[in-house]
Amino acid sequence: MRKHIIKVVDPLGVKDTVTTKYMRQNEIFADAFNYFIYGGEPVIHPESLKELDTREIDVPYGGEKGAGQPVQKTRDVIKSVIAMMDKSTAYLLLAIENQSNIHYAMPIKNMVYDALQYAKQVEEAIASHRSSGDYKGASSDEYLSGFMKEDHLLPVVTLVVYFDSKEWDGPLSIHEMFSGQDARVLALVPDYKVNLIAPAAIEDEDFGKFQSSLKEVLSFIKYARDKDELKRVLDADESFRHLGRAEVDVLNACVGAKIAVKQGEEAIDVCLAIEQMKEEAAQETRISTLLKAVKNLMDNLGWTSEQALNALGVSEADRKNILPLI
Repeated sequence: MRKHIIKVVDPLGVKDTVTTKYMRQNEIFADAFNYFIYGGEPVIHPESLKELDTREIDVPYGGEKGAGQPVQKTRDVIKSVIAMMDKSTAYLLLAIENQSNIHYAMPIKNMVYDALQYAKQVEEAIASHRSSGDYKGASSDEYLSGFMKEDHLLPVVTLVVYFDSKEWDGPLSIHEMFSGQDARVLALVPDYKVNLIAPAAIEDEDFGKFQSSLKEVLSFIKYARDKDELKRVLDADESFRHLGRAEVDVLNACVGAKIAVKQGEEAIDVCLAIEQMKEEAAQETRISTLLKAVKNLMDNLGWTSEQALNALGVSEADRKNILPLI
């Protein structure tokens, strides 16, 4: 099986920019969580999502004088959602972290984000009680903590979407990051697990559980390094003939697809673009071979370029490409 290895460099953070822009769309965002949590069932509706400030800021407890510097982290995308499940209403905070490379400390990174979000909820509850002055009747414990016994937090679910065809070999829990620990000790250490969508781990039949262009984007990425399999996937799915600019931007940036997009073009036929790329590559190979043959004749026999071109029977069209390179 032939492998097509692509090395992608991202000096200006293009991958982060295009993947965040893509995943910020409510339809795409909802589809990712519906796939991961509900097996493709459309429980989370795009119109129920509300985007939130991605900055997570926490001033450590202990008062202003002893708090030290605030901690600030910036998520990729975070949204609130009201979802109906089993005839009951669930209020959730959903966040997505886009990864174009494996992050070997991902459990810690996500845990910090989620912890800051929970701390933010607590601080907001405390601030709300203080501004409304509703501490009357509160116990001394409630008054001192600022957080009332009846107060509740909104669950935060963070999902990592990995935009590369390699298998994710990083840890998916904090416990995996420990080494040689006593099981009795680990039993007392809360674990934190990473929720991950990685194309290489998705079975072909499961791509159908996506209801948005995530199906095409992730399946393309899965086989981006295998030309034969990629052709099979493209030929089998008509949706690849109508991908949008945002999807193509992700593929170009993350797996070096090099799909040409004309100015003002919003719908791209990826299958046609790939075929054109193959034709251009074949043309480049043919011109390179002819150029090498021409130079060999010129060097070994002392011929002029015209004599070498005539001897090889090179067409006028090919001569226009070869002559500037001699």
